[in-house]
Amino acid sequence: MYINKAMVFGNLTRDPELKTLPSGMSVTSFAIATNRVYNDRDGKRQEQTEYHNVVVFGKQAETASKYLKKGASAYVEGRLQTRSWEQDGTKKYMTEIVADRVQFGPRGNGEGSSYGGGSTAGASNVPDEAPKLPDYPEEEINPEDIPF
Repeated sequence: MYINKAMVFGNLTRDPELKTLPSGMSVTSFAIATNRVYNDRDGKRQEQTEYHNVVVFGKQAETASKYLKKGASAYVEGRLQTRSWEQDGTKKYMTEIVADRVQFGPRGNGEGSSYGGGSTAGASNVPDEAPKLPDYPEEEINPEDIPF
């Protein structure tokens, strides 16, 4: 059994480009940047950015093109595929994620990127409150008091 699965969550580096194949099927391409933070041998904190090319087909391609914009966050799940072509006598390669699933990330609160949705009629301008945390007991919990 072989597995070819890619999952990334990051921010779009450019606006999606929607095209239509001769068959009439929609295809959208965009790129996502992901960050990795780690400590090097000297204990210094380092950050590394990776860029991933993404291709989406069909109805999801139309939806992604409509609602995603540069800077927006998205989760992409799919498979890796490498294409090759010849340009000026040189063979070129591109590895991309062919997405089976695209989920839009959380929307900003008016700052930064948006999904192009604009405002909704009758919507309140009051920001949503963060969910309240439960009240935890202040005294120590004795494991012997737990009934299971």
